[in-house]
This record gives sequence, structure tokens and C-alpha cells, in this order.
Amino acid sequence: MSRDAQALHRAATPDFFGWLEHTRAAGACTRPIRLTGTLTTVEPDTGRLLAEQHTDELPDRTLYKACANRRAAQCPDCAWVYAGDAFQVVRCGLTGGKTIPATVSAHPVVFATFTAPSFGPVHHRHIPRHTCAGRRRCDCRPAPCRARSIAGTCPHGRPAACFTRHDADDPQLGRPLCLDCYDHDHQAVWNYFSGELWRRTKQAIERHLTALCRRRGIPHVQVVTDSGRVRRVPPVRVSHGKVAEMQRRGAVHFHVLLRLDGVDPHDRRAVVPPPAGVTVDDLDAAVHAAARQITVTTPPHPDRPHGWPIAWGEQIDVRRIGTSDGDVTDAKVAAYLAKYATKSTEVTGHCSIRLTPDTVDAYADPEGDHLARLIDACWRLGRPTHAPNSSTADTTGKRQAVLDTAPNEYAGLRRWAHMLGYGGHFLTKARRYSVTFGQLRNTRAAYRRTEHTDTAGTVTVGTLAFVGSGWLTEGDALLANTAAAQRRERHRIGREELAHEAWSGVAA
Repeated sequence: MSRDAQALHRAATPDFFGWLEHTRAAGACTRPIRLTGTLTTVEPDTGRLLAEQHTDELPDRTLYKACANRRAAQCPDCAWVYAGDAFQVVRCGLTGGKTIPATVSAHPVVFATFTAPSFGPVHHRHIPRHTCAGRRRCDCRPAPCRARSIAGTCPHGRPAACFTRHDADDPQLGRPLCLDCYDHDHQAVWNYFSGELWRRTKQAIERHLTALCRRRGIPHVQVVTDSGRVRRVPPVRVSHGKVAEMQRRGAVHFHVLLRLDGVDPHDRRAVVPPPAGVTVDDLDAAVHAAARQITVTTPPHPDRPHGWPIAWGEQIDVRRIGTSDGDVTDAKVAAYLAKYATKSTEVTGHCSIRLTPDTVDAYADPEGDHLARLIDACWRLGRPTHAPNSSTADTTGKRQAVLDTAPNEYAGLRRWAHMLGYGGHFLTKARRYSVTFGQLRNTRAAYRRTEHTDTAGTVTVGTLAFVGSGWLTEGDALLANTAAAQRRERHRIGREELAHEAWSGVAA
């Protein structure tokens, strides 16, 4: 039966509108979760059972729930909801709201981009000078990819120059000029340890600011801990919101909002302004100093006994954030980070679930293309190893840090081979930076419970089990998604009408 025929058959059933209302919670989800079990309505004050219903009595004998996948390539609608939550998480850390004081809008904030170093030359698109009105729809002519006055060859006999002016959608972008010259092992390990590199970088930023306060005579703050002890802590701290973006070459880089906060001696959890003697210029200088200073050396590996150096690339971009109109505003940054929070490895051309010994051969190939070699490097380097403890001397003038060696230190590379070695979350934040995703989800769930007045003041307890994912038919997916799109459009029109009426009242 075709999709249209399935949709017509469903629409002709007597309980069609009841089915639409039943599937509303997962209306636009690509692969909703199907659950079966018992739903019990309870009076919270007394614990008295008010009603009980089994999913066999519901349409399709199942309960539908959205998959809540954050990746836009997997489920656009759930990713749209996640992006909205991500926008609120980032924006509240800049302007306040949702339990965050509005005074944070006056705190010094910078927007820093930390990139990976080069692991070999790749095809790229470079525009020396923009003449377009806006970067979102840039149509400027790019420069030649890698122009060389003397176009030689690499040790493997491949051209070391590229004179192509690549388009924005050119599949060659991010691909190495020579696959054999490119250090795929180092990139896979860099992705894997980039989270530790960021952790140490933030520590270095806070140490730099603490030393600055000491030189300027700003004293430490005495605070009382939960156990009743008095501790002296630095007078400033840095709260961050961080998004990881996967580049076309398969290396991650981080977009980080860094906000400078003070310390309340009576409540360490409070978000207060920093001391007057520390400015955004100091925060800017601390970020640059830490990025140049920190280098992490990985544990020994049989393929590289001295480990790999993990450091940031040369391109460290730091910009000031303003809340008014300008090039870099809080709203633009929040929208930018929310968009990338729903991305993953799709930009590289790879999209798969977690790999297993049975499925890895379909993606990994030591003689294949760029992505196949990266996945092969993750799988090969992630084999179980036992390396002895070691130390690294400071011979370069940079701060060297050696990770504690443990058996199977690299085993996580296999777990995250489908992510090209990167195992971190794509949106993280400091504890005090902003609200959490859990708070936003709980608020949304509480609002949905109060939409129906007949269920006000009660709690629904579900004893449910997973029975499958996805719609039963393609026709069901078409009808549910269409109904969800119509509801969303009605809500948009309603908001515009309310805004128009409010503006008309002000103008009158």
C-alpha cells in the first residue's frame, strides 16, 4: 500500500481525530518512541488512585513519545526543540532571566574560538576581503585554494599546490591534498583529548586572573563552606558556555563564551559582578595567554611511545560581546551556538551510529578516503594497551602536563570512532553560567500538564516498557507531521497577531 493510500485509510477511521490528538506529543518526530504499559492518575496530596488506563485502550495500543534526538540530521523537529533550549541556556547566561540575575548583562564577556592545529594541508575556501552585504549569503569570490609560486610535489608525488577557487558546497573542502602525508592518528587523538585540553586551558585562565588580582592588591575572599569551614578563594571566577563544532576536515573546534564573575563571601552559589579592578581587557589577555601556554602530552602508546602533543592551533579568535546592536551581540551569539549544538559529523560527510566489530569494516579503511582513515585510526589506536607511567620535561618553555597513565587509556577511541574520536558533549557549560536543560524541560512539562484543566492537581505515573521506534506506516508519519506543522503555523500567526495588537495599543 502506498503512502497516500495509508494516509487515506487512517483518515477514514472513526477515531482519526482522537488518533491525531493522541500522537500530538510526537507529531513531527521522525522516529518516535513507542511504549506500552499502564498509566495511573494519582492525587499527590493523599496518594489516592483516581484512574488507571492501559495502553491497549489507546489508539494503536501504544503511547508515542518524541525521540528527543538533538542531531538535526536524525530528527529535525526534536533538534529544533533542542536548539530552542540551547538558545535559552546561552542567552540567559548573557542577559539573565530564568533564575539568573539580570545583572550578568554588565559582566565582562568574551566570545573565544579555539581551533585545532594543522595535521596536514587540506583544501580550503579563503576570502581575503568580503564585499557582500552579509556573511550569511556570501557570494564573494574566493582566493585560490593553495597557490604556490613553485608548485612542487609532496614526498608521495602528489601536487603540493591547488589553484582551484572552491565553492562553498565543494565536496573537496576539508580533504587533504595528500592522504598519505596527512597525520590521521594525531587528529584522532587530538579529538579524543581535546576536552582535557580545554579543562586545563580554563584552569590557566583562572590562574592568570588570580595572579593579576594579587598584583593589583585585590584580596582573596573568605567564604564559609557547607561543612562550616572558612576558606580563602580567589576574588574572581570564570563561567563558560561551550559549543563544539566539527570542521569539514573532521577536527573539532570550540566556540566558548567566557563570563567574568565575582565571589559572594556569604553565598558561593550567587552570581555577582567581578571586582572593579578587573575588566574585559584582562579577560581577553588571560584567554590568549592560556591558549599559548597550555600543552597536554598524552600517555604512551605502542604506536608512539612518547605520546602525542595536544595543543591549540594558531587561530585563536577572541571578541567582545555587547547586548546592543552591533556585529557581535548576545542574540547573534546565542543563535549561532544553538545552531551548532544540533550539528555533529554531518558536515564531514559521515553520519552513523556507534560502531561495533561487526560494522566497523563498512566505514574504516587504512587505504580509503579521509574519513575512512580517521575511523580506522580511532579503531586501531583504541585497541587495548598497557603503558607504563612516564613524565615529560619542560623543554619548550610551555607548561607541560602529562595525563595519568592507566590501562586502556585509549580504549575510548573505539567507543567514539563514529564521532572521529571526539567523545564530549556538543554543548557544555559551567555550573553557575546559566540554567540547565533539565530545568527547561521540567518547566515545559509542567506547562503541558496544566494545559488540560481536568488533570490539574494530579500526577500521572507511567509503568511503561519500550516496544519499538518509528511510526507504524509512512502514511501515519505524513499525517502526524502535517498536523504538527499546521499547529506550529497557527501558533506563529497567533503570536504575530498578539504582538500587532500590543503595538497598535502602544501607538494609539
